[in-house]
This record gives sequence, C-alpha cells and structure tokens, in this order.
Amino acid sequence: MVFSSLLFLFLFLPAVLILYYCSPRRIRNLILFLTSLIFYAWGEPIYIIIMLVSTVTDFSFGLLLDRPKLTPIKRKWIVAFSIIINLALLSYFKYADFLIENVNMLLGTKIPLTELPLPIGISFYTFQSMSYIIDVYRGTAKAQRNWIDFGTFVALFPQLVAGPIVKYNTIAEQLHKRLETIKMFAEGVRRFTIGMAKKVLLANNIGLLWHTISNSNPDTMPALTAWLGIIAFAFQIYFDFSGYSDMAIGLGLMFGFRFNENFNKPYIAESITDFWRRWHISLSSWFREYVYIPLGGNRRGLAIQMRNILIVWFLTGFWHGASWNFIFWGLYFGVILVIEKWWGLKLLLYLPRWVRHLYAIIIILIGWVLFAFDEPSLIVHYFGAMAGFNHQPLWNNDTVYFFYTNGLLLLVLIIASLPIKKSSRMNELSLFHLVWYGFLFFLSIGYLVDATFNPFLYFRF
Repeated sequence: MVFSSLLFLFLFLPAVLILYYCSPRRIRNLILFLTSLIFYAWGEPIYIIIMLVSTVTDFSFGLLLDRPKLTPIKRKWIVAFSIIINLALLSYFKYADFLIENVNMLLGTKIPLTELPLPIGISFYTFQSMSYIIDVYRGTAKAQRNWIDFGTFVALFPQLVAGPIVKYNTIAEQLHKRLETIKMFAEGVRRFTIGMAKKVLLANNIGLLWHTISNSNPDTMPALTAWLGIIAFAFQIYFDFSGYSDMAIGLGLMFGFRFNENFNKPYIAESITDFWRRWHISLSSWFREYVYIPLGGNRRGLAIQMRNILIVWFLTGFWHGASWNFIFWGLYFGVILVIEKWWGLKLLLYLPRWVRHLYAIIIILIGWVLFAFDEPSLIVHYFGAMAGFNHQPLWNNDTVYFFYTNGLLLLVLIIASLPIKKSSRMNELSLFHLVWYGFLFFLSIGYLVDATFNPFLYFRF
C-alpha cells in the first residue's frame, strides 16, 4: 500500500484517523501500532515477523542497558549484539544473493541463490531501531519501558517504508507526550497535499519521459536526448522521494508527530558538499552521527577524515542496494567530497555562483547515471551517448519531439525546484490556500483514477 493510492486515501487513512481521534489518549499509540502493522502486512504479511523480531530484540536490549550497576564492557557487548542481529537480518534479506553471485563469479561455484524478495522498508526501520540502542547506550535517550510505545516508534506507518529515518532521541518525548491541534492537523493536510502533487503530477509525468529514453538503445541515441533523459530521471527521483517524504511528514503532523525535514531544495546546491546537506538529510545525518563521528570525524587529521568520508560513502551506496552500481555511486560521491574537503571548496569560492552551480549539477547528473542503471554495460554506453562517443548527431527528430512535448513540464519542474520566498501576507490568504490545495488534491486524484504509471522508486531500497 502506497500513500499515492486510492485505497490508502479513501479507505485506510480515513479509517485510521477516525479510530485514532475517537479513542482515549492513553491507547492512541496502541491504535497507531496496530494499524501500522496492518499497513505493512497489507503488502507483506509474512515479513511483518522480521520487523517484529527487530522490534522485540532492540526493546529487550534497551531494558538490559537500563539495568543499574551494569559494567561498561557488558554495555558494549549488549550494543554489539543488538547491532549484529539487526545487520544480520538486513544483510540476509538484502545482500545475501549479491554475495552469493559474486562468490560464484569469482570461484566458479554454483551456490543457489535465496531469491527472497526484499522486505519493504527494512533499510529504514533497521536504522531507526539501531538508533534507539545507540542513543540509550550513549545516554542521549532513556530506555523505553513501554513495548507498545517502542513498537509505535519502529512501525509508525507514515515513515515506515520510505522514511524520513527518524532517530529515537528526536521523537522519544513525542511518543508519550504530544498535543494534536487543529492547526497542526491542517498543516499536515497541506503538507501531504503538496507531497502528493509532487509525486503524482510531477514525478510520475516526467518519469514517463525517462522510461521512454532509458529503454532506448544508447548506441543510437543523440547526446541531447541522453542528457534530457538523465535530467528527467533527476527530476523524477527528487519529486518522487521528496514528495513521499512530504506526505510522511504531513501524516505525522496529522497524528501529532513532528518529523525532521528530509530535503531542502538540493538542486540549487553550489557544491557536492552543499548538495548532500540538502538531499536525503535524514540518511546523511544518521551516517554522520552513528558512523562518521564514531570513526573520528574530522578530529584526527585530514588523512583520517578522508578515510572516514570514503567509508561512510561506501556504506551509503551499499545501503541503497545490493548492486555494484550503488557502491560505485557512493564511492563516486565520496571521492568528490574528499577532493572538495582537500582543496575543491576553496577553489570554488573564486568562481562565479553560476559556474559553481553548473559544476554541481553536472556532477550530480553524472552520479544519477551510476544510480539509474544496475548493468555496467548500460552505464558505459549511456555515458558514451552523453559524450557523443557513439557517433550520433547532437539531436534528431525524437529529441525535438521530447523537448516539444515536455517543455512546459520541465519549466514547472525547474520552478518547483527553486526556493520560494514567502511573505508574511501569504499567511492571510487562507481562502486562496484552501482553493489552491483543494485544486491540487482533486487534480492528483483525477490523475490516479486513470493512471497506469505510478511507480515509487525508493521501495526498491
């Protein structure tokens, strides 16, 4: 079940909201926990066991960490066991076949693949659950003694399958003490509507262009068509994922939760360092807090800092998927970030802003090619098309047609990617806002009724 589906919008969500607000406050977390399990089990009833195992394990280890007079070495072992169990579950379901394939290729063995489908959201809820144990160990959060509250934190359906990744210490207080207000609910509806419009009206439509171009032969593809295709993918993945994050944040507000932002206009970045402060913020902050800083961060000299950056970005790429292209994608950005830390950022300061921005956009688009194709040969041939190495003309009739039929959409996408300066008077236009967001909602619903193309890219991660 996805947020941008008629089943969710007109059956599941209204039923949960009615049940939640008609229930006494003391059992509202129970309502959220049970309905979140239903939400997850709707698509994967068997894999709900995996999530519950992770939940029970970390809840139990959290209680062990809270025991008085526990020696430091025992506390470290408890944390280690918890992390090992969580990563073992994640690795088995997400990376086992990748490991087997590579072993078979290197050693000539014929170990059979598990061919297990990937549990939806396992990368997200595993990291959330791990953050709890680490926060309790560090003393930045108290151990949760109510299993329902902890289960609600792990399984909360607004951010269960695609984030944003919610660290325990940022939501612990809200689990047992939150105040739902009409203003907060209205803001949640507004945010959800914006997210749905981004996902349904923008991402889905530009995704059709990318689908067409990416399924064409890159050996016969003009360079401008190849560049247009990866620009379309860049817009699709941004509005797809940021739209889903907006919907998750909006749903959280409807139930009294405030989640951290996950995107901040990443395509206005003027460096790759700046881009990764703006893109998938919850993942970047998770790796910074739980991997980069514990490794030493930037406190032990430039060489160690560069090593730590490469480790983090190897893991970031691997987190996205069990495929070499994701590892190359992560290391690609890791190397660029190392260069920027070393001398690149100082050099960029001497360049005009538009040059810095153009540099960032080109580096980002090249990175998206690595991300979009999981076959090395396709990556190489697509890069060849972008560079004009396939001996094709710069453009052809198809290129002109693609620009002609998608020109207005591309203009809207560019404008929607830019920051909008809000004035205080905008808050007074409540009637205008009501009409505008109502229009977006019904336009999105109209699209969904007839839509045959409604993918969600981050389900694969």
